Amino acid sequence: MFDTPRTNDEPDVSVIIGAYDAMPYLVRCLESVEAQTIGPGRMEIVAIDDGSTDGTGDYLEEFAARTAIPTRVVRQENSGGPSGPRNRGLALARGRYVFFLDADDHFGEEALERMVAMGDRAGTDVVLGKIVGVNRGAAKSMWKETVEHADLFSSNVKFTLSAQKLFRRDLLVRLGMAFDEKLKTGEDALFTMEAYLRGNGISVVADYTCYYLVGREDRNQMTKKGGYRRRFDSARALMGLIAEHVPPGPRRDALMVRPFVITLLPQFGPGLVKQKPEVRERKMALAAPLMKAYWTPGLARNLKVNERLRLMCVAEGRLDLLLDIAAFLRAGKEPEVVRRGDPPRLHLAYPHFGESAVLPDRAYEVTVTEWVGDRRIDPPRQRPRASFVRRAVRKARRTVLGALRAPRAGRV
Repeated sequence: MFDTPRTNDEPDVSVIIGAYDAMPYLVRCLESVEAQTIGPGRMEIVAIDDGSTDGTGDYLEEFAARTAIPTRVVRQENSGGPSGPRNRGLALARGRYVFFLDADDHFGEEALERMVAMGDRAGTDVVLGKIVGVNRGAAKSMWKETVEHADLFSSNVKFTLSAQKLFRRDLLVRLGMAFDEKLKTGEDALFTMEAYLRGNGISVVADYTCYYLVGREDRNQMTKKGGYRRRFDSARALMGLIAEHVPPGPRRDALMVRPFVITLLPQFGPGLVKQKPEVRERKMALAAPLMKAYWTPGLARNLKVNERLRLMCVAEGRLDLLLDIAAFLRAGKEPEVVRRGDPPRLHLAYPHFGESAVLPDRAYEVTVTEWVGDRRIDPPRQRPRASFVRRAVRKARRTVLGALRAPRAGRV
């Protein structure tokens, strides 16, 4: 599928656009590609009309006929999701790099020039360009600084797994990578995480807005929302991929935060209290094998208290305790901050603090920075505990010094 031979006129980047009923957003999208400072001679467009009914295909063909950018348009029956069009475009791409541009969104003018320059300079296989939301939210934590080589395990790049990245095509060809067309939600996360794990490094361009993520007024995004079962399918696939490539330990725990918190945990949020009992029970059953396979104490300590507590309830099958915590969150209540233990530790007193063997005090301990209202709560810095030998030496030293300083009997 990906054996397209290289030629002397190989462009630097192939912009792959999957489009389904994308008008009028497609107009701004294509204008942003034409405006790229990298120039039409260094790129190509591969556009896939996925069975549109609003003139999207006709507009793509009109654009291809007049633009200076080499453009190929493919029209096909609707595939039901973004994976099919992206895979079709990837099979036709000739560029050294590929970028998956959604037809609703658009580029900053210098986006491709900056990202290609970064990939060439750093030698990395994935380049992230800063994304901002337009009429919708967008992740922000990974755009604090431009980095040639980001560490997947310690940085926040693991929290941006959308397909809107610059990928070195040689990596995708060599690994035979494609979007999973059976997965109806989270297929982009699976694809991007595999590129992160198996590629030659990740770069971040954070000093320029490369991509504008647009929220459509009609909410008719190409990605299908689907039901909650699809979210569990997505979590299962991503957890399995991470486990396949990263052995158990702190590095795996660090990556597992992403599928547990972003994909799985929202199924057990405040809205759970309003759902039907049979839905709650089904969610608990779907989560049980994932908790058994991948939940660890190390992962738990990487989470905020309310996240940890809810997932512990899921792991233990305690829907009753989970509903109490969900109701507390739904009511907008704030937990009391409690200092307890030796050395002292901070705890957030969510429901059942100090009451349940299922949720011991350590489950309520602050282990990452949290906010309670406007108050920032940082975990106390713990002094390293002395070893048994060092403690024994110190005790002996104190005993000797005490004896030397004590007054001798009979001396005046």
